[in-house]
Amino acid sequence: MYRRITVKGLICVLLLASWSGAALAGEGDVVAIIKLKGAMTEAPDALGLGPLFGSEAPPTMYDTLKKLREARKDAKLRAVVLDVEEAQLGLAQIQELRAQCAALKAADKDVLVFCETLSNGSLLLGSAASELVLLPTGEVVFNGMYGEGMYFKNLLDKIGVQADIIHCGSHKAAGEPFYRTGPSPEADAQNNWLMDSVFEQLIEGVAESRGLPPAKVRELIDQGWFSAKEALEAKLVDKLQYREDFIASIKTRYGKGTKVVSKYGEKAGPDIDFANPFAIFKVFGEMMKSPEKTGKPAIAVVYVEGAITTGKSEPSMFGGSSNAGSATIRRAIAEAAADDAVKALILRVDSPGGSAIASEVIAEATKRFKASGRPFIVSMGNVAASGGYYVSTLADTIYAEPGTITGSIGVVGGKLVTKGLWDWVGVTTHEYKRGRFADVMNTNRPFNEDERKLIEGMMNRVYAEFKGRVLEGRGGRIKGDLEPLAGGRVYTGKQALDIGLVDELGGFADAIKAAAKKAKLGTDYELRVFPRPKSLIELLADAFGSKKEDNEFSAASALTAGRLATLVANSPELGFALRAMASIDPAKAKAVARFLSQVESLSQEGVILVAPPLHLQFTR
Repeated sequence: MYRRITVKGLICVLLLASWSGAALAGEGDVVAIIKLKGAMTEAPDALGLGPLFGSEAPPTMYDTLKKLREARKDAKLRAVVLDVEEAQLGLAQIQELRAQCAALKAADKDVLVFCETLSNGSLLLGSAASELVLLPTGEVVFNGMYGEGMYFKNLLDKIGVQADIIHCGSHKAAGEPFYRTGPSPEADAQNNWLMDSVFEQLIEGVAESRGLPPAKVRELIDQGWFSAKEALEAKLVDKLQYREDFIASIKTRYGKGTKVVSKYGEKAGPDIDFANPFAIFKVFGEMMKSPEKTGKPAIAVVYVEGAITTGKSEPSMFGGSSNAGSATIRRAIAEAAADDAVKALILRVDSPGGSAIASEVIAEATKRFKASGRPFIVSMGNVAASGGYYVSTLADTIYAEPGTITGSIGVVGGKLVTKGLWDWVGVTTHEYKRGRFADVMNTNRPFNEDERKLIEGMMNRVYAEFKGRVLEGRGGRIKGDLEPLAGGRVYTGKQALDIGLVDELGGFADAIKAAAKKAKLGTDYELRVFPRPKSLIELLADAFGSKKEDNEFSAASALTAGRLATLVANSPELGFALRAMASIDPAKAKAVARFLSQVESLSQEGVILVAPPLHLQFTR
């Protein structure tokens, strides 16, 4: 794909993309529009090449929080307009943004939200605004929480595949989709308990922000569907206005000289003297440079986003990562540890887990950073469960939002028996074996009794190591014995705080403040993301095949989550099916993609640390 693009074309597109950014308004008051569009990834866009392929890169949580932080300090800024119409946010992200709305209002900045329609998530976020405006013909779907788990046993039966799964932990339900058609009683009880906590947080958030009794909010949820007029009468929104009238009211409220900035906080394009034929080469030279260090003390930020795998992280072309590769993350932490300017580390975790080996590699890297005597803080996003919790355990302080899904301290192992599939398509095999357990992962049959004991012994060791890491990091902060809290049980951040699995309720901004305080940095410091962003020359080198080989050994999986997705997408039949599913039912498509990733990890390692399959939806 890269090789079909000429260098000349690449330069022109990148320069045009850079010109599209709008600078901040000059004189006069400012009203900033900040757009939240699509699913929001955590890490800043490492490549920034979305425009090259005809798409606008979606905003990331990192960039959005940075803009809101700048907005609080901007003396000219009067208000922030949040455009949340197309946002797809998790509960923890909504709670983080609600906290930012409160901080803006505390800084005497208005927060305005205009929506054509409102659903559970956008209402929860919009209710925290100074003013929530709805289209007069819009509708509000405020009908509570819905969640579902997907189970693939019948599918595997149809294609002749049998799942032979082993769990460590009575409530470790992550393997159940492989061999059940619905949840076990233990998993069902856990899911209901978890959903109760999330539902209460939805009610409490809206009740607090809209000044309504919680009992009244429950009544409204059971009503479910509201016209714009009914929503106004129920005090779910503040005003009914058409978009044009809403925009005009901004001018009226803040004065005609107020400038409405549609791309607030985005980098301005280069100032090119077109009379000078060599000016463009000067700009191109600037783009080729690696980012310069400021000389300020720094807080390092490393992201663990997506399924945890061995090998390298594979950044998405449009922001975020398709996986959290242990080799990439380990090196990023080591790079931060070797930087004398780095005075603290924040690990931002948004992951349901994955490879047990990869999780241990990352946890060990955090331990080595912590041994340098510098603060190590974890900030949890929407989910930091199983392997996502494993990599967090050694932190000095763990921050989670009330709605963060965390815990799931347990282990899943096993294999998929595919003989029925190959019999169905007419493929036969002949086996050869040397050694008693040489074929323990043989996909032609389930485990025998001796093999099951062998696998269980290995899994028990991994489970003991998991609990050992938790006790090593959490120590006396765990309230009670660990085993009754482990066993694969899953918690919201609010529940996890009560039992000592996390230390504080708060978001990424709170973690930054804590890291700066522990490192005694005051207010004059910078955030530095690791791995460091690449310069354009490095991106070109990677794209055109001149990338240097790594100079150290690293574990590399034969097939990462990103490569799995690529292979499936490149299959005409499967690719079309998944793309169609993503258009018709994106939530289920995401669940299927996650299942395929787990199949891959299970096939490669046999033992994985993943969270159970409950998928909560906040949007219609």
